[in-house]
Amino acid sequence: MSNHTHSAFLMHVPTRLLFGAGQLENLHAEALPGRKAMIVISNGKSTRANGYLDRLTGQLDKAGIACAIFDRVEPNPLNSTVNAGGRFAREHGCDFIIALGGGSCMDAAKSIALIAVNDGDYWDYIPSGTGKGKSVSNRPLPIVAITTTAGTGSEADAGTVITNEKTHEKTGFVHPDLFPALSIVDPELMLTVPPLFTAFQGFDALFHSVEGYVSNGTNLMSDMYALEAIKHISRYLPRAVADGSDLKARTHVAFGNTLSGYVMCVGRCTSEHSLEHALSAYHQELPHGAGLIMISKAYFTHLIERHVADERFVRMAQAMGMPEAADPMDFITMLDRLQRDCGVSGLRMSDYGIAPEEFGKMAHNARETMGFLFQCDRAELSVEDCVSIYRKSYL
Repeated sequence: MSNHTHSAFLMHVPTRLLFGAGQLENLHAEALPGRKAMIVISNGKSTRANGYLDRLTGQLDKAGIACAIFDRVEPNPLNSTVNAGGRFAREHGCDFIIALGGGSCMDAAKSIALIAVNDGDYWDYIPSGTGKGKSVSNRPLPIVAITTTAGTGSEADAGTVITNEKTHEKTGFVHPDLFPALSIVDPELMLTVPPLFTAFQGFDALFHSVEGYVSNGTNLMSDMYALEAIKHISRYLPRAVADGSDLKARTHVAFGNTLSGYVMCVGRCTSEHSLEHALSAYHQELPHGAGLIMISKAYFTHLIERHVADERFVRMAQAMGMPEAADPMDFITMLDRLQRDCGVSGLRMSDYGIAPEEFGKMAHNARETMGFLFQCDRAELSVEDCVSIYRKSYL
């Protein structure tokens, strides 16, 4: 496939976005899309402990909006949790969903919004793997996304990723009615994210744009967003990891993350994401960003060795802070440096219980469950290529 950018693109991002420090305080003044909110938060303690939930309910009180709190979302949200969330929304008479948290909460909220008003099991609607590809007959409940991390860009796109724990499938679903009606990106809510998770999330955001920039679906708009996102994240993520209270660094990383969400609306990810989803489908405790970091150097080195987008890898190295970059492998040099600067260069698959004998099964899982991303690659990855990338990444 040629390296040129297509000039044609379709852009539709209907989400109203409030960006900046302190924007949560403006929620009450916004036109909210319902009268009773189902607030979706994680099953951890941080949202309550950091006072974010109280601040949100205070805003809803001011706006005269009732709410019910669903606090069961896992770091890799499960199909069973989504189905339980749909029942919760119906039982409590909620007419819109507010996600308060990271990508997991936003993705769970989107999927809950769908199943709250449509029959059957959420997995029936999944178009790949064991899903039945059932069409969505009723419009999902409106969604408000308040992100407390800079990782998935889910506040800016119409996609959601859920894990089916029974079948070990982790896959995405995209529907135009899953764009949030309103999103708030307030970097003040990100100041409490611990250093390691700041790094994991930042790399997830980075790879959305890196993959988007070397996919076969590039265009003028996706290129603009991707390069700008790569620049902001790679230059400010080490600062945010080193000092979580650095609001300027948090703001730039959050901006890069939201841009990466736009990349997914107007461009596409590649099979790197499929390969990671297969890892965490079998190892629920593996954070998505950590899995991406582990396979990234081998994955992008494989693409560079195939010469799929030489000039693009050079341009990304330049955007990451090496103006003199002239060789595609300079990108790997800068990626390695960024991982070291963020303290994540020593991640080991074995620490998460991943064993080499699983690689064949995972390669097949990636292609069967998220085969659609393989179609976004500039050069086809075989099952053997996938296994080789896993092997080279194994520590």
